[in-house]
Amino acid sequence: MLCIFNNSNDAYFNMAVEEYVFTHFTDDIFMLWRNEPAIIVGLFQNSLAEINLDYVKEKNIKVVRRLTGGGAVFHDLQNLNFTFVESNSKGNFRTFTQPIIEVLNGLGVDARFEGRNDLMIDGRKFSGNAQCVSNGRMLHHGTLLFDTAMTDMSNALKVNPLKFEDKAVKSVRKRVTNISEHLKSPMTVLQFSDLIMKHIMDTKPNCRKYEFTDEDIAAITKLRDEKYSTWEWNFGHSPKYSYSKMIRTKGGNVELHLNIEKGIITAAKIYGDFFAKRDVSDFEKLLIGVRHEKDAVADLLTKVNPEDYFLGVTSEDVISLMF
Repeated sequence: MLCIFNNSNDAYFNMAVEEYVFTHFTDDIFMLWRNEPAIIVGLFQNSLAEINLDYVKEKNIKVVRRLTGGGAVFHDLQNLNFTFVESNSKGNFRTFTQPIIEVLNGLGVDARFEGRNDLMIDGRKFSGNAQCVSNGRMLHHGTLLFDTAMTDMSNALKVNPLKFEDKAVKSVRKRVTNISEHLKSPMTVLQFSDLIMKHIMDTKPNCRKYEFTDEDIAAITKLRDEKYSTWEWNFGHSPKYSYSKMIRTKGGNVELHLNIEKGIITAAKIYGDFFAKRDVSDFEKLLIGVRHEKDAVADLLTKVNPEDYFLGVTSEDVISLMF
């Protein structure tokens, strides 16, 4: 087994690392890694429906789609992530998380596996886990909330459920806790990481540390640039969905309904008690083919003035209406 401590904190790069070791290596892998603030969405999720877009933009929080299913999770540098990759694996959620439980039990923390894929302390979740299988190899990864900023996590994942209607997998929010709150003696997240790596090295057969070569890094960087940092993967890959919102403007109430497929607006309908200056259907047609993404809509609004169509409705109102 190759044991890797991935020192990158770039969520785009780190998602590419996982795919790279999953698809290009034949050895079994254990890896520890951390991200700067990011939301990691499940493979089958509608990214926009999982995030508080304004907060994410304000705080420069990356949104990245992963290879596995399940719900959206928040990462920061006080959250530690672990990954196992095994060939011909007979492992399940319980067996892959057992080393984490053993380390915490050794620190006097009553950590337990509960439900389908969670680790809990006193009935509160500190680790969510997910898996996928391809070409005879299994990838299992999990989060470990060590001393995560709970306010940022709550705000970044907060969204109005009335805005979206789709068949994408929804995240299930549970009561959460940080590991640090339950330790008898304080330690840093990196000290905790070292304990886990030592435990794996001591208990798994034929373990050796591995550092990425220049060739590895070049391939991972290419995968990051071509996939994991792109709007097409992180947002355009979202399932087909419908979006609705109503706002109050100086010109009256405006209600918007959109259909979106692969992140692109395919249908638009606007209702309200505003006064139209031109045929509203002409404005609706302008939205079709545009990405459901703030920068793309803002770019459209540099060429089209909503006030030419709606009395008292500004470009800022349209941005607010669409996100």
